[in-house]
Amino acid sequence: MAALVATAPLALIVLLMAALRWSAANAGLVGLVAATVGAVGFFGFGTSIHGEQGIAGALIGTGAEAIFSALDILWIILPALSLYELQQRSGAIDAIRTGLISLSSDKTLLAIIIAWFFAPFMEGAAGFGTPIALAAPLLVSLGFTPVVAVALPLIGHVAGTSFGALGTPILAQADVSGISGNSIALPTALLHTGLAPLLVLSIVFIASTGRFQAKYAAWAVLAAVCFLLPYLALATWVGPELPTIGGALAGGFAFAFVLRWMHAEQAEALDARSLAIAGLPYAVLVGLILVTRLVPQIRDTLRQVVLEWALPGPFGGRIEPLYHPGTMLLAGFLFGGLLQACKLADLAGAVAAAVRRLVPVAVALFAMLAIARLMVHAGMIEALAATATRTGRAWPLLAPSVGAIGSFITGSTTVSNILLTDLQQAAAVRLGLPVLALIAAQGFGAAVGNCAALHNIITGAATVGLQGREGDILRTTGPVCLGYLALGGILALGLARWFP
Repeated sequence: MAALVATAPLALIVLLMAALRWSAANAGLVGLVAATVGAVGFFGFGTSIHGEQGIAGALIGTGAEAIFSALDILWIILPALSLYELQQRSGAIDAIRTGLISLSSDKTLLAIIIAWFFAPFMEGAAGFGTPIALAAPLLVSLGFTPVVAVALPLIGHVAGTSFGALGTPILAQADVSGISGNSIALPTALLHTGLAPLLVLSIVFIASTGRFQAKYAAWAVLAAVCFLLPYLALATWVGPELPTIGGALAGGFAFAFVLRWMHAEQAEALDARSLAIAGLPYAVLVGLILVTRLVPQIRDTLRQVVLEWALPGPFGGRIEPLYHPGTMLLAGFLFGGLLQACKLADLAGAVAAAVRRLVPVAVALFAMLAIARLMVHAGMIEALAATATRTGRAWPLLAPSVGAIGSFITGSTTVSNILLTDLQQAAAVRLGLPVLALIAAQGFGAAVGNCAALHNIITGAATVGLQGREGDILRTTGPVCLGYLALGGILALGLARWFP
């Protein structure tokens, strides 16, 4: 019964968005009411759970966390939107589109570059919604519909998400489990490597408007190999920090070289100077992210500045503003725009246009995040996970789906890993299964859940002006997510039999 009550708000939101085409804001508010009723009425939130705060205090604390988390995400969306507005007004988007077309005039192949290499690169460097916010507008500029433009990078960045933000999700698992990140990296990468070609095939299928063509299948396989070879090598011999960023960078250059060579007769002349100027904000962004993540002295100095707050009970929040991906995006927007010789009025105009698009996004984010925090504090996620573990030694089949539920609800692979790695570890011990295999299945599933996570969908929809049609995106990415999880469960079962 507990699992049924915990599932009800999520099922209601999916029904309203995917079947009835409600906006994320409206569906989220209805789901929030259902979650509140279930948390207070059935789980005893504010009475038997956190009773010292009372119902009002517990709900206020949850709401405060949701507002804080929404502002955290909006700090990524605002500069990403501002950057897109500036690039569009200055003509830089046209220059980037022309530069991509110089590789090939086939937009499906260009979609592979953006969704399979650029989005994972930004995931590996920054994470936390950045790749979707940057990749979706570029795909719109190539002529893709907004729904497809958001869906493609959501699907394309899945394999990289386990090692996003320089390995943060794996390092979180290492902290929780006491097992080294290097040990967790290999089985996690193996699970993705076995299935990731299906993600690229999904990208070309959706980009080709649902028509499967053999020539694109060949390019998809090539793209998968280009990314996965360095990805797996880095996970095996280096650790969790570099598989995504290294696989995307090395694989992207290799794929672009082959694409340019194969399409040499069709490709247009490359205007390197215009492309370089148009790409300045992204170059500044990537440079800042790499320097602030890889240089210990700079990284440690920035992370010393912390804003945090707490209310009575478990309610609180924490942010490192100088280390935040949104701050890096803001710096890329400002300094990149100035290097492009944009005027301050142009920068201000771009920010103003972005702000006007944020109101419905903020409502949707608050509703979804309030549900997430409510489910965490009321024990609803634990109820779902505990029910799933009753499957016995067949548990590895469902282990990735539990990780996916965590990221679907919270919008974060890292948070899902923090919440559920302990449960996966305990289940492995209780059922006599390899601990490392189930921890890897958790990280794998948490990454997969990101392609259908409502927070990520809302973020992507905001950058392409698609507020109110988030359900269309969910209908596109949802089947890919479910199919990938089902196959991932089979692989996890095999890994549990084979891996020590």
